[in-house]
Amino acid sequence: MTVPEPKFILSKKVIMQQYGLVEDIADIVSYSSKTNPKVTSVLEEMTNCLFSVHMENELKHIDDLSRTVFLAQGWSSAQAKDLYDRGIRNFILDNEHDLDVLLTTLKDTNHRVNLMLRLKLRENSIRTERYFVFGMPSATINRHIGELVDSPNIGKLGIHFHRKTQNVSEWKLQRDIEDVITPETLDAIDILNIGGGLPSVYANSNADVIGGIFKRITDFRKWLHERDISLMVEPGRYIAAPAGKLVTRVMAVYEDNVIVNASVYNSDMDAILVPVKLRVENEVSSHEGEAYVIKGCTPCSMDLFRYRVYLENRPQIGDPITFINAGAYNFRSDFCDLEEIITEITD
Repeated sequence: MTVPEPKFILSKKVIMQQYGLVEDIADIVSYSSKTNPKVTSVLEEMTNCLFSVHMENELKHIDDLSRTVFLAQGWSSAQAKDLYDRGIRNFILDNEHDLDVLLTTLKDTNHRVNLMLRLKLRENSIRTERYFVFGMPSATINRHIGELVDSPNIGKLGIHFHRKTQNVSEWKLQRDIEDVITPETLDAIDILNIGGGLPSVYANSNADVIGGIFKRITDFRKWLHERDISLMVEPGRYIAAPAGKLVTRVMAVYEDNVIVNASVYNSDMDAILVPVKLRVENEVSSHEGEAYVIKGCTPCSMDLFRYRVYLENRPQIGDPITFINAGAYNFRSDFCDLEEIITEITD
């Protein structure tokens, strides 16, 4: 039996709904383009938000590069000059080497950029020894801000920090900043960028925390305004995830295993890396259905969409299995030469 190819469905309406919620609690929104670059073009057309970009290859998704916030990493003076010449004026730097490169490039020119320095904040995840923690120590940040505040090459000056994706716990922002940033530094900066980390809803995540997180961000913004500082937020997952669905088809059913015609390796790498597990449309409680494993189509034992999902009826070959909240970090690998799954944009 031939079944339709899998596809992503991306809703403009949901993108705008999610963007509106973030816009209400921030002075500046910069969408993190790496989350799903197909969302970038929608937001560029329909909003005035900025776009946080880490790699030059990502710039092809943006028409107006003056709306780019470029997060440099191990760059060269030639690259810094090229990005400036292409119209990029907003930069975030996370180490002193890259800062030296920028300042050397700007020296003896009349070029002027907006600059944020990335602060290394304590976070619980560093104890796992799995993650690299970006940023400079607070003493280094305080020193450099004092040196940069009167530079003719620097326009807006700010501090950036970011904890982890799908962050559900570390949101005591005012306390964390007051502990490490001096009053003199706060007087000198124009922007405080809290990065992203706003969580979305998954089968293995707590969906009840977002109201409390928004309350903490709102309180933090009020505190910043009292110091004439603007709040920037870089949401990615929070905007992109609920806007996307992944529609697959059942290829086989045996015992309690359902095999679908897609793989986490070409549609849901998040399931391995974070890991978060996508919810299934119309899944039911354990009291209402039978438990199934939903596996991708490759020979890898980690190619699992869900270890256990309860469905009211036993799936049949050709039936659709639709994963919701599937719009974020749905990048693919070339494992088993899997094809890229097409995205259909609706609304």
